[in-house]
Amino acid sequence: MTTISNGKDHQASLKSLINFFENISPLSCQDLSGVYTEDAYFKDPFNELRGIKAINQVFQHMFVQVSAPRFRVTSSVLQDDSAFICWDFLFSMKRFNNEEQCIRGATHIRFAADGRVSFHRDYWDAAEELYEKLPVLGSLMRFLKRQARQ
Repeated sequence: MTTISNGKDHQASLKSLINFFENISPLSCQDLSGVYTEDAYFKDPFNELRGIKAINQVFQHMFVQVSAPRFRVTSSVLQDDSAFICWDFLFSMKRFNNEEQCIRGATHIRFAADGRVSFHRDYWDAAEELYEKLPVLGSLMRFLKRQARQ
């Protein structure tokens, strides 16, 4: 277990967090105590939970659901103890075609004083980035999108 950083300057914390996401693996997710605080808050389009054990389950589930998941961070901004990270999530769906997919999104992070993440909130459009790419459901989602524009 390695703590991301120490102190109030979170530049090193942000750099370590980006490195964690860009090199994520089932092994790196075994022990998240160096990345997240014990009571960290996590929210994405499918989950809203608190605690490192629950966050670990989200990451482990990701490796079960998709093949070759990886993040590519495209930009980041840091202000005091808050950061905003823009990313591409690349993966293949195990249940459908094995074609690589890309979800574009962003994450708002708040760092605790010790440099670990205490708040993690993902922002991405599940309808556009995921559902539209699925067989059958994708056709319906694209139809609804066209109807909403008229």
